[in-house]
Amino acid sequence: MSTFTPEVEAAIAATRDEVAALHSELTRYGLVIWTGGNVSGRVPGAELFVIKPSGVLYDDLAPENMILCTLDGEVVPGTPGSERSPSSDTAAHAYVYRNMPEVGGVVHTHSTYATAWAARGEEIPCVITAMADEFGGPIPVGPFAIIGDDSIGRGIVATLTGHRSRAVLMQNHGPFTIGRDARDAVKAAVMVEDVARTVHLAREAGELIPLPQQAIDSLFDRYQNVYGQPEGTA
Repeated sequence: MSTFTPEVEAAIAATRDEVAALHSELTRYGLVIWTGGNVSGRVPGAELFVIKPSGVLYDDLAPENMILCTLDGEVVPGTPGSERSPSSDTAAHAYVYRNMPEVGGVVHTHSTYATAWAARGEEIPCVITAMADEFGGPIPVGPFAIIGDDSIGRGIVATLTGHRSRAVLMQNHGPFTIGRDARDAVKAAVMVEDVARTVHLAREAGELIPLPQQAIDSLFDRYQNVYGQPEGTA
């Protein structure tokens, strides 16, 4: 029998639905292969998050096999999916949620161009307006860390705390992104691969032209606060 209130149960169900569906965006945009990568989402109003199971093909993902975890990274027993092992990145996601309460979603991929920058341990310089809009500057590199415990999470938090970027390139590993919710983190994952590819191709063709800091600041402010439709607009 559930120990959660009806409101929390409803929030868990909605988060399961969203996180399961968002994994199709990773395959749609070519950010993952086979069973690699993962999306997680914080459950609103609870100290819980939902993450994909380990080693399950994307075509087989569904709300009922998403795994509910505490913010300590422990699987909640007796809940749908709890008989499975969660993603091997679960401890990293949990560390981010514990230490960055503003974060509602975390995504990890091995997308080709972003991972190539990570393999060089090189940040992506802010040389196109789309980067200034979305990330507010360069995309930083986080430290090398072994998968399995919260080492990756510690690197993510240390690198992104106080940084405008919602993406970090974990050295020799690949990109992790954060967002106000799971969808926002997936958008950041799509965008980081797009700019990683564009800047790589630009540098192959010639010298990069840096954007002035004042322009970066202006572009970021406009995109974050003015661009798009007002809230509540149909």
